[in-house]
Amino acid sequence: MINSHVSSFAGLPVLPFTPGAPLPADPSAVAWRLEVEEFDADPAEFAGLLAAMLDEVPAEAVRAVVVGEWGEAYERPLPVDVLVDAARRWTGLRALFLADLVAEQCEISWLTHGDVTPLLAACPALEVLGIRGAQGLRLEPVRHTGLRELRIESGGLPGTVVRAVGECDLPALHRLDLWLGVADYGGDATVDDLAAVLAGDRLPALRHLALCNAEHADAIAVAVADAPVIDRLDVLDLSMGVLGDTGAAALLAGRPLTHLRRLDLHHHFLSDEVAASVVAALPGVEVDVSDPQTADKHDGRFYYFTAVGE
Repeated sequence: MINSHVSSFAGLPVLPFTPGAPLPADPSAVAWRLEVEEFDADPAEFAGLLAAMLDEVPAEAVRAVVVGEWGEAYERPLPVDVLVDAARRWTGLRALFLADLVAEQCEISWLTHGDVTPLLAACPALEVLGIRGAQGLRLEPVRHTGLRELRIESGGLPGTVVRAVGECDLPALHRLDLWLGVADYGGDATVDDLAAVLAGDRLPALRHLALCNAEHADAIAVAVADAPVIDRLDVLDLSMGVLGDTGAAALLAGRPLTHLRRLDLHHHFLSDEVAASVVAALPGVEVDVSDPQTADKHDGRFYYFTAVGE
């Protein structure tokens, strides 16, 4: 459950845009937050807020934008079209976060998106793109030479999006975070869908790979263990999922991990013995095996859960 808004983004403090309010001395020194007040606001209200920002904040000074509530986010897709029009004027835009909503506003798996590809096309200098929620999310394979960080947080990430990410040519991408989620909330991505990401052919600069919040974490760990991309990573993050002893054993039996700076496995279902063996096997690596979980047992069956679902 996500309970707080981001207070900083892309290294900048977040400042809500309020029409008519005095601007900071340096409008480029903040990440501008765009959000309507009411959860059921009419689409015209968000469009009007964006128009006011375009009128009042010098377009060339906009470096980072955080989008919050746009009105009925639980069933109305984020208005990519008006953001694309604005982004063409924000020539200095370097960072964009779509859908910084907390659970009280809209659960992550209810956040509704559409095709975000036009935003990448409209922002060739964009370096950081964060997306929260994946209901209806679409992405077409593109080439983008500026993007350094891509983060998609979800309770269930479609396989079509995962494949598209892997098929994008992102020569500058340094960090990739994918919250894969569970099938009940649209997370139908398979290990095969991750093949292009794990090969890393289109991600030559990748140093931080996070395949988080995964229902099938053991199968992912088995695939990751022999993935070519691992050799160039500084950080490998398989946290927030249902990783068990089988997945951890595969990691230790696969390609060497001793070159990593950090291995993040927090929120896991490892036995104490296996968790300790992972730490012991990688003495020069910062290994996080905190937040161990215990399966729920009902009617003789065991149930495992990711950190983020609905």
